[in-house]
Amino acid sequence: MTRLAAEGLRIVRAGIKLIAGLDLELSAGESLAVTGPSGTGKTSLLAVLSGLTSPDAGTVRYDDGPVDPATIGIVLQGYGLVSLLTAAENIEVALRARGRAAGDSRQAAGEHLRAVGLDEVAEHLIEELSGGQQQRAAVARALAGQPELLIADEPTAEQDEATRAVVMDLLFSVPDRGGALVLATHDPKVAQRCSRRIDLADLRQPVG
Repeated sequence: MTRLAAEGLRIVRAGIKLIAGLDLELSAGESLAVTGPSGTGKTSLLAVLSGLTSPDAGTVRYDDGPVDPATIGIVLQGYGLVSLLTAAENIEVALRARGRAAGDSRQAAGEHLRAVGLDEVAEHLIEELSGGQQQRAAVARALAGQPELLIADEPTAEQDEATRAVVMDLLFSVPDRGGALVLATHDPKVAQRCSRRIDLADLRQPVG
């Protein structure tokens, strides 16, 4: 079963053709690493694949329909958390927006924050957390929605080795249960764990 499909993707930023005619299919159970130096378009590609922005040309489909960011899991580069809400509230609000009951949302928030080692700071405001803790809170929020497609931008960049291993196991639980995972990463160990890889380093072209 194809979870994510892109056809003829073209992405142009600041006069540079970052992506030119890219086709890809990601099936259930697969994971894709998007690699390349800074500036090669990893974040731009993930934004298009997640439906947050539109490509300059081409199409993206999720389970044979358009990609709706509200129905998938996304870990943004800037985390996208509300600074004046607690870590738990950030997850609860996201789940309530998807129609989950209040009690169920609270329980899910606690479980997923515990899974990423943040149970002791669950009631702390996001602005009180370190960058690494905020990153883990964003991962917990994305996973709490039990997504069949998870798109994550450098989700382990601010983690130490031990915490990185925990976070990666949680992220890879999505393809392990039949979903699909797309990761942008600079970490070769993370990339090696994925079943597939796209390197964007050679795709930049002047707009012609």
